[in-house]
Amino acid sequence: MYPKKYTLKRIKTVSIAQVISEYLGNKKLTDKLDEARIIATWHEELGFSKQTNEIYIKNKVLFVNLSSSILRNELYMMRSTLVQRLNEKVGKNVINDVIFR
Repeated sequence: MYPKKYTLKRIKTVSIAQVISEYLGNKKLTDKLDEARIIATWHEELGFSKQTNEIYIKNKVLFVNLSSSILRNELYMMRSTLVQRLNEKVGKNVINDVIFR
């Protein structure tokens, strides 16, 4: 008796980016990942990391604790522009408002 031959079926290949995207979507981690991107963008693109003491997002609001009251007032006037700019960098509407403390 000869052993039974097995044939391998070709399966549709999937990119690693698709696999990660599906995994994150299933685990509902995409929101947290987008929030982390917003915070990283704040530090990298805007350049206020030295004056930023604490930064976090809660209920689609970015809370930024600044050490400079002058900078706080200037950024307050540009609040809507900052929200738009940060969301554009991430590619999604992650935050709706910014509160400076």
